[in-house]
Amino acid sequence: MRIGIPKETILEEKRVAIAPAGVDALVKAGHTVFIQTNAGIDSHFSDEEYRQVGANVVYTVEEVYQRAELIAKIAPLSEGEAEMLQENQIIFSFLHLAIGKKTIIDELCKKKITAVSYELIEKNNELPVLESMSEIAGQLAIQLGERFMASDVPNSRGILMGGITGVAPAAVVILGAGVVGFNAARAALARGAHVIVLDKDLQRLRKIENHFGKNITTVVANPYTIARGCRFADLFIGAVLIKGEKAPHLVTEGMVKSMKKGAVLMDVSIDQGGVVETSRPTTISDPIFVEHNVIHCCIPNMPALVSRTASYGLTNASIDYILNIADNGLTNALLSDTGLAKGVCTYNGFCSNETLAEKFGIEYRRLHFFSTN
Repeated sequence: MRIGIPKETILEEKRVAIAPAGVDALVKAGHTVFIQTNAGIDSHFSDEEYRQVGANVVYTVEEVYQRAELIAKIAPLSEGEAEMLQENQIIFSFLHLAIGKKTIIDELCKKKITAVSYELIEKNNELPVLESMSEIAGQLAIQLGERFMASDVPNSRGILMGGITGVAPAAVVILGAGVVGFNAARAALARGAHVIVLDKDLQRLRKIENHFGKNITTVVANPYTIARGCRFADLFIGAVLIKGEKAPHLVTEGMVKSMKKGAVLMDVSIDQGGVVETSRPTTISDPIFVEHNVIHCCIPNMPALVSRTASYGLTNASIDYILNIADNGLTNALLSDTGLAKGVCTYNGFCSNETLAEKFGIEYRRLHFFSTN
């Protein structure tokens, strides 16, 4: 199969979809890889490294799209990228179509694109590709949150995360005990913070307690406890995910108004629309804004801050799925892996994700195919 890797161009994206190690695996399996020049440069992977493992370096994004049967990306499709897709192509990416434009889904259907959303692929009731990025986002939420509590940041509280003898540490409140929340809790605890984790799922809270013991306080999430958490927090982290859907606004504007002056609010759910009512997307170069005296950080592609680690992580999590399709063909791969099939949003001209179809008022058709063996 011919596989294309374009250079990312939106949202200050510095990751690359497949690191050289992944390209090496594809080429050794007999497949052809086309990568746009400098696609890996921001992750410190040179064109020469890709050539050494057998990739064909091409010099325009158009050539990548025109020559490939499968496109591997990271960032959601822009309208321009959707227009470059060729009939019957396969695309892998964090598509986040639930908060995207209907015109992009229409384009995918019109061209009979098989669109696979990394964030929807399942394995053993988990989301293995998304979780590789969630591990990073959870740790970065603490790293950045600590940075924005420093006194050189306008309006900040000037607090040391771990405190000192006789002075209390920062209060870190985490809404969501999934992969992001777990990793944020671990990082905050390691820095000496007072950590509180809220979630409505008791099993997730038990997992947190079983791992960290009573060093972390767990609380069942509801409007009352979330409001109390907001008032208490020096650093509040929103880490709620509803698979394939827009994140709900569990933190209202009124709750934000009640927060301490200079508190930091990290909305890690912003790539799914945000869990905080006052959130809006920010960027790596302009990461924060102040609303109601609260510092907001809402970077949708936060793992791009550590692009080399993230590119390796994504490659490790995604390469087997790409190899399955390349080795066995699309139909056989989807038949053999129901978790991969759950990631398919459009197929053969129709929307194959019921949630998206309902949201955008378009026709939904279940995946239906027969083995080509």
